[in-house]
Amino acid sequence: MNTPIEILTPFGFLPNLGPMEMFIVLVVVLLIFGPKKLPELFRSFGKSIKEFKKASSEIEDDIRTAMDSDPEIKQSSTKEKELDLKGDDK
Repeated sequence: MNTPIEILTPFGFLPNLGPMEMFIVLVVVLLIFGPKKLPELFRSFGKSIKEFKKASSEIEDDIRTAMDSDPEIKQSSTKEKELDLKGDDK
């Protein structure tokens, strides 16, 4: 679960990034890419984050369903043991 601090700080990987540093980064990005490319850049960045979250949630769901379901390997190994026991009787 997310703690309140994690919810309030979306940039948890940059704990010492203050408002002045964020402003400087924004100005540098604006100077490098220009005002016309900036919305397109942030839009593509948002799409890539959305795709990453979607892929990670799909993997998480696959892991959960795999852990919840009974593996077929155990079933086949018990069937093999039953066949071995029947074969030993002859």
